[in-house]
Amino acid sequence: MEAAYLDLFLKYIRVERQYSEETAAAYREDIQAFTDFLTENGGSKAYAAVDHLDVNVYLSSLYDRHLTRNSIARKVSSLRSFYNFLVKNDLAKLNPFVYVQLKKHAARLPRFFYQKELDVLFKQVYADETIMGPRNAALLEVLYGTGIRLSECVDLQIQDIDFELKMMLIRGKGDKERYVPFGRYAAQALKTYFDACRTPVMATYHQTHQTVFINRHGGAITGGGIEYVLNQMVKKSSLTAKVHPHMLRHTFATQMLNNGADLRTVQELLGHTSLSTTQIYAHVTKEHLQQDYRNFFPRATRD
Repeated sequence: MEAAYLDLFLKYIRVERQYSEETAAAYREDIQAFTDFLTENGGSKAYAAVDHLDVNVYLSSLYDRHLTRNSIARKVSSLRSFYNFLVKNDLAKLNPFVYVQLKKHAARLPRFFYQKELDVLFKQVYADETIMGPRNAALLEVLYGTGIRLSECVDLQIQDIDFELKMMLIRGKGDKERYVPFGRYAAQALKTYFDACRTPVMATYHQTHQTVFINRHGGAITGGGIEYVLNQMVKKSSLTAKVHPHMLRHTFATQMLNNGADLRTVQELLGHTSLSTTQIYAHVTKEHLQQDYRNFFPRATRD
């Protein structure tokens, strides 16, 4: 019976909520871990019979494992959603996770590239004369120039790119679609990549798919492949930090706000459902405020 409840919930989030298979798998893992904990600590217990004491004991075990707050928050969120579903469908009377509150911690500001770091990165990638060099340049230009997510970059199709309007159709989380503009640098990098890299490599390996970014064998590149490419760029440059594609997304958002864009515009471009998610970048741009303060307030730097 309990397994049937979980299957019903997973079907609900995949079909009605349009969550991806990866997201559904994460929910399954979190809920199954809680189920296993109940079994190992007092025997199997029906979901409807779980009470606040069970929840508190489970949370204590998570803290004892020294999990990060984000990891614990994700598990609680999964279980809260699961119980909301059970209550809504009369499969449980109460949601024991509804009042769970985790201790707040200081928000970690997104790591982004400074302009000098970007200059080094672009100089290195455009100096790459290998067959995959144009692809690497196009990847960097697109990720930085549009702020799209890693998964969105992986899924990008040739028919999604309009070079005349310089717009991309992006399919984001939950299959939500949005249009994102791109500039002349990204446009030129993409055209060079198509002519000098993608077309000949795909012909060599007899590939015919429509995915924009490919690996060195002509197949569609994976998220891990993009991360590897970016970190190889850094290794070949004078930079030392490890790069994650999200850093380019953070940089895009930060520079948009620093140069006068409003939060609503950046929210739309990033594909954020909630404005509160975008607002973290307003904190990042306080450095810009500091710079203006030093430049324009006479007593800021006076000895």
